[in-house]
Amino acid sequence: MIPREQGETMTGRTFDFETELDEMHRAVLSVLPEKLLDLTDISATREGIEELFSQMPAFEQPADVSIEEMHVSGLNDDPDVRVKVYKPTSLPPEAPGVLWIHGGGMVLGTADWDDDVCTPMAQAHQCVVVSVDYRLAPEDPCPAQLHDCYASLKWFSENASSLGVSAERIAIGGASAGGGLAAGTALMARDNGGPNLVFQLLVFPMLDHRNETPSSFGTSDTRVWNREANIAAWEAYLGGAAEVTPYASPSIASDLSGLPPAYINVGTLDIFVDEDIEYAQRLSQAGVPVELHVYPGAFHGSNGFVAESPLSMRWAADQTAALEAALNSEN
Repeated sequence: MIPREQGETMTGRTFDFETELDEMHRAVLSVLPEKLLDLTDISATREGIEELFSQMPAFEQPADVSIEEMHVSGLNDDPDVRVKVYKPTSLPPEAPGVLWIHGGGMVLGTADWDDDVCTPMAQAHQCVVVSVDYRLAPEDPCPAQLHDCYASLKWFSENASSLGVSAERIAIGGASAGGGLAAGTALMARDNGGPNLVFQLLVFPMLDHRNETPSSFGTSDTRVWNREANIAAWEAYLGGAAEVTPYASPSIASDLSGLPPAYINVGTLDIFVDEDIEYAQRLSQAGVPVELHVYPGAFHGSNGFVAESPLSMRWAADQTAALEAALNSEN
């Protein structure tokens, strides 16, 4: 861990979306609801996002991928975990698998949000994707989310054969809070003797509860993930815990050795950009193969919001190529 003096706060910077976004990104940002990600009232924010999603075109399931809802035994005495299993109808023998974890700051979202992420992932890589519908804070604070993800990973590995997957070819991934949970679950798997992972795909991951990096001060704009929302989400997630573990906040882990190869991508206008760059550097310093992509002019989630832009298409192509190499390089 890069040391910081007690109480030290690094100098912040402010994003200027008017000048730092290209015309296409600026146009999409301008039509997002003004208080889309104002977490002053988490329940109200959830309702607002669900209302926004209800106005979007319904997801159309393709014929060549099945989607099955299942329930996995929780860790220890935890409740069962709902997962969604995406499986190509023409799955090759001993196929790879991906445990996917949705975003939402630990306080928002559901696995259903990512049908349009997991389905094309299963198609593109001829793999089984298991998406975790973990419990949310503040109703269920940490470590509920980590327990749900780790329980799902163990189930995936133990049931790999019946799912048509090789237990030696399972990767983990997630976006935003899901990326942070993926990193934390990878640490947990390393420290508990497995399951073994071949890769971790960390998409603009939420890694550091301290909110001290320069980019963490980048914006208070509630149309995007912002500093105030991030602080509120971490407070809800940690639930007043006296001690924060590296599993909950991977940036504070003192030892990153022995982790699976990683791919990290993030935009320059994302409040997570500095903590993500630092995590990539520390993975590399610990001997973990890591590929880092920092996309100029991308804001948090813009690869999805502005999916047809040249920047987002390059982001998607790079990410797909990296995951394909990790999952299918030996085939």
